[in-house]
Amino acid sequence: MFSWKRPGNLGVTQGRLARPKRTPNCVSSQADPADAGHYITPIPFKGGAVEAMAAARKAVESRRGSTVIRHEGNYLYAEFRSQLMRFVDDVEFFFDEKAGLIHVRSASRLGRRDFGVNRARLESLRSRIEGRVKA
Repeated sequence: MFSWKRPGNLGVTQGRLARPKRTPNCVSSQADPADAGHYITPIPFKGGAVEAMAAARKAVESRRGSTVIRHEGNYLYAEFRSQLMRFVDDVEFFFDEKAGLIHVRSASRLGRRDFGVNRARLESLRSRIEGRVKA
């Protein structure tokens, strides 16, 4: 019924996450800031990669429907599955230690529109990470 195949463009290449999809169901902190539909502010973080990714992982794992797929060094990849229709969104975090920023990308695997779900999810995760995850 739905494609459960993971995209082949996930991960970090030369310090960058994959470019955002052309459809409006993807946001990225590495998109052009002039592209308001796709751009989301990266998460400022004071500390090292271990602390940054631990905070990101804890925030991700605090959300229902999340599964951490890959966590190594300064990179974390998780899938979020919707409760009702079981749609999958791919969410990535990449910590740029030199800049003190956690770059983020969230994209729906299927469809065109997400009604702001990817952006809202990342903003919720941002709040948890910036608060060093209390919820």
